[in-house]
Amino acid sequence: MQFNTGQRELTLKIVYYGPGLSGKTTNLRALYQRIQPQLRGHLMTLDTADDRTLFFDTLPLVFTAGNLKVKLKLFTVPGQVMHNSTRRIVLQGADAIAFIADSQPAKRQENYKYWLNMVENLKANGLTIESMPNVVQWNKKDLGDASTDEAIEKMRKENRQPVYEAVAVRGEGVVETFLGLVEMTFDHVDKVYQLSQKIGLDRQAFVDELRRCLVDPPSGGGKTGTDGA
Repeated sequence: MQFNTGQRELTLKIVYYGPGLSGKTTNLRALYQRIQPQLRGHLMTLDTADDRTLFFDTLPLVFTAGNLKVKLKLFTVPGQVMHNSTRRIVLQGADAIAFIADSQPAKRQENYKYWLNMVENLKANGLTIESMPNVVQWNKKDLGDASTDEAIEKMRKENRQPVYEAVAVRGEGVVETFLGLVEMTFDHVDKVYQLSQKIGLDRQAFVDELRRCLVDPPSGGGKTGTDGA
């Protein structure tokens, strides 16, 4: 988190984490299409021959809330096992995380393995998942089964973080996941920098301004994550 009080500029780093081919890059590409063209930066991707992201994607979004300039920098990490050092580097300075789980039953163990990997890499950067805004998105919901529904319901009952359902390839649940996470991130930043008190920017005004950056934003907020896609 970077906050320049003189220039009234806030920069936040959001990382999309998860197994290879779970849909991290697809989320960013779908989100890119929903951001007003004049506000979105260049979506940078680096793909290998088999269409997997080799290093990471970045999507900058710049908007103004009140008289505060806000820069959101979105990153994905590479899912392949051999790129763990890159995942650790991308997590440096992260302010929030969207964990993209694969709803396919055969991927359940891999989801768990990458969650533990994320926790380990956060620890290596002096961070903890408990102290960081985070959401879980179960992507490829159309490829899940009854056991997927049970896993999602169990996670929601644990109530550790908002849980979303998505089919990112169709753009479903992508914006809701993003808005819910950014809303949580603002609450976290507000506690640290007291933006509400110092510059009169409350969460609702912040989220309303962010929604105006989107083409056809979903109705309501994304705070709870219970509606999913």
